[in-house]
Amino acid sequence: MESDTTVRRIKPFGTQNYSAQDNDGSRDRCADNGYSGDPKRKPEVSLYLLREGVAASLVSVFILVLWGLVHFSLQQLVIGKPTGEFNALRARRHLEQITSVGPRPVGSPENEVLTVRYLLEQIENIRVETAAGPHQLTVDVQRPTGTFSIDFLGGFTSFYDRVTNIAVRLEPKGGAQHLMLANCHFDTVANSPGASDDAVSCAVMLEVLHSLANQSTPLLHGVIFLFNGAEENILQASHGFITQHPWAKQVRAFINLEAAGVGGKEVVFQTGPENPWLVQAYVHAAKHPFASVVGQEVFQSGIIPSDTDFRIYRDFGNIPGIDLAFIENGFIYHTKYDTSDRILTDSIQRAGDNILAVLRYLVMSEKLADSSEYRHGNMVFFDLLGVVVVAYPARVGTILNYMVAAATFLYLAKKASLPGNRGGRYVRDLAFATGVAVLSWFVTLMSVLIVALLVTLLGRSMFWYNHFYAAICLYGAAATGKMILIHTLAKNLYYGGVRLVELGDLYFDVSLLLWCCSLVWLTQQGLCSAYVPMLMVAFPLATRLLLAKEFKHRGASLKYSVLYLLGLALPYVHFMFLIWVVFEIFTPIMGRSGTEIPPEVVMATLVTLATIFLSSFFLHFIYLARSTKWVLAGLGSVFIFTFLLMSCGLLFPYSGSPDSPRPKRVFLQHTTRTFHNLQGQVESQDSGVWINSFDYTGMQHVTPDIPEINDSIRTSCREDRPFCGYPWFLPVKFLSKKNWYLPAPELSPSAPVEFSLLSREETSWGTVKMTFSVNGPSHMSLYLMPHRGASLSTWSFGDGTPQFDLSGEYFVFYSHGLNAPTWIFWFEIQPPRDPDPSGPEGMISVAISTHYFFGQDSRTAQLEEILRRFPTWAFPSSWVSTYDMYRY
Repeated sequence: MESDTTVRRIKPFGTQNYSAQDNDGSRDRCADNGYSGDPKRKPEVSLYLLREGVAASLVSVFILVLWGLVHFSLQQLVIGKPTGEFNALRARRHLEQITSVGPRPVGSPENEVLTVRYLLEQIENIRVETAAGPHQLTVDVQRPTGTFSIDFLGGFTSFYDRVTNIAVRLEPKGGAQHLMLANCHFDTVANSPGASDDAVSCAVMLEVLHSLANQSTPLLHGVIFLFNGAEENILQASHGFITQHPWAKQVRAFINLEAAGVGGKEVVFQTGPENPWLVQAYVHAAKHPFASVVGQEVFQSGIIPSDTDFRIYRDFGNIPGIDLAFIENGFIYHTKYDTSDRILTDSIQRAGDNILAVLRYLVMSEKLADSSEYRHGNMVFFDLLGVVVVAYPARVGTILNYMVAAATFLYLAKKASLPGNRGGRYVRDLAFATGVAVLSWFVTLMSVLIVALLVTLLGRSMFWYNHFYAAICLYGAAATGKMILIHTLAKNLYYGGVRLVELGDLYFDVSLLLWCCSLVWLTQQGLCSAYVPMLMVAFPLATRLLLAKEFKHRGASLKYSVLYLLGLALPYVHFMFLIWVVFEIFTPIMGRSGTEIPPEVVMATLVTLATIFLSSFFLHFIYLARSTKWVLAGLGSVFIFTFLLMSCGLLFPYSGSPDSPRPKRVFLQHTTRTFHNLQGQVESQDSGVWINSFDYTGMQHVTPDIPEINDSIRTSCREDRPFCGYPWFLPVKFLSKKNWYLPAPELSPSAPVEFSLLSREETSWGTVKMTFSVNGPSHMSLYLMPHRGASLSTWSFGDGTPQFDLSGEYFVFYSHGLNAPTWIFWFEIQPPRDPDPSGPEGMISVAISTHYFFGQDSRTAQLEEILRRFPTWAFPSSWVSTYDMYRY
């Protein structure tokens, strides 16, 4: 520590009176903390300042210890000894059996026969074992057919035919009027065994069913365990259950088990709508709580390109629920690496303990019988390092938030009203300092984004995908260094004559004010996430008040600095946990977010915002430190070293390591495209392997291994063809505009699509009604593109009204289970009054694409040959497809 005894003349900051050290060594300090006194007197400063090394060490140790605590808490999957009610080893055997059949896309024998058979066998074993007990168990295999529209991925319409649901009803032998629903799905995307998404949830549910069925005390209400077989087809099976199954009318609430990662802890990331009693049930019952209302509000904002069955039950069933998901290690989500051996038994144990306890609590609760009585209101909820969940009603949170805000403004108003600060001097100083802080944020963000742009131009995007802390070293060092530099310049050039202790005090107030403003704004918006700035205001303010005497008499002593950091520990450790969640979710998402979103901008922005938020109450130390030159030099060295590593290509984005894979996702379709004119004649036809990279780097890293995949075969969008004339499986062409088309032999599937126009008639109200029939594989996509001046008026999908127009195009997603009949659909179109001579002929273009995800038709020699050439760090997901377009 150092004592600052420098005598300085006060410059723009104002005039202050500081007493010199007395002969006996005691120090007197001004009651107004330095904002009063004789302007002619030169102050003698005699308060402790922080040595640069001490300040840097304290802050670094503080951050590292809290970050270590966050990671330590994440490794503690099970707290305490298991009670034995949930058998994780038996659940693991279920998981291994379900995944042993391999990928389970809808319509495949693996999904519709093998997995269904296994689940029914296990359910029957439970029924026989518990037949003499107080419960009865009823099984129903549902094969629903239906259609609906959803505003996901820009919006599209879904049609499903004979998909599979296994519904198991557990209730007292006297029956039950009110039911809970527990939902998982056993289907997978193509080419992934789907251990975490979502076989482990079904394994957990089987064991929870076993435990509840063996319970000697009769349940008060019933439970439906729904094993749904068509979730990956954009939530189709859950829609079939909740809108068509006779048991659905008795469901009062639900728990949905999902995954956006592989293993780890399952987090409650959304609840409701409203119905705070559900959150209270989780808080009271969960043995290993892990929940955040921040995750709920971020997820429901649509920022994360994903959705779950929660949405179907909420929107189409009008019932409330709890949504849980595994979120760790999303790098291997929906890949071949999502295998059962990557899921720890403790992860299964904690999920089972939680689901069993919460379900038991809910089915024994009187609130389930009349949940509407407890419907209104939202809950603020969050856990502290997985040890305890804090939950309180949102209305209580609003009162608490405003109380904290009022205390903050009272604290600032008291300082402004001190005798030496009259005339608005303190307010002016605070406003100016706030401007400096906000300007430093803006300049820092712009500077780091320039670095991100340079990284992109160098062709090194996503270098952090396999080296996360490299992003912290590059963007974090740049952001931290820039902010320290700006405040150091302000301290030395503008505040040159102001005592540093008073500057530290002022910039603490700035941080407090900015967090308080965010608290008020979020509260006014009705967001439960306002609890975060509430914590970031309440604890620092209380700490400051408790340490006021120490700071006044000794300045930035070591005792003060340590106690100050301890006071920040709780809000900071929680905030750092939220930062971990953000990076744990968004870093893997950048590997599957398409070719149009620049990942460096996203990552640089996230790191910079995290740096800004975390540094807010450390601005205090920048002004209390005598110097920052060595800190700036160290940060600059880290930045330069990381930049050199990145620019030399030593930080490769991907990894095929079996222990920690970070694969590059590539989709390949061997396809044959056929285009018909208005007369029904083939206008053109071609075949090739259509290649999509689902991250920003495109194929630049693949080309050295497969030279023929290069920019010379890049595709362009034909605007006169539905969806550019390519067989999009989902309507995501806006995400991935960079595609490649490698010529390949024509396809001849053993079960080719049969598409025909059954009838065409003009209606009395001036439209043309067209009816079609289609026979094809389990997955097909229908594209409708009315020509200029024409419009769809009605159709046989959804509620009958064509919805979700995507730039003049409509997308219908179709799938079926086993033994589905011919798909027949119709639409009515209003012909154009004045046809566009420059556009395509006719009034509408109709295209059908087929997707062969399994069986002999899903592979070709050309696909197999190119797949063998992909590097080990890539995950090429491939299948066969066709595209047929017709003009009418």
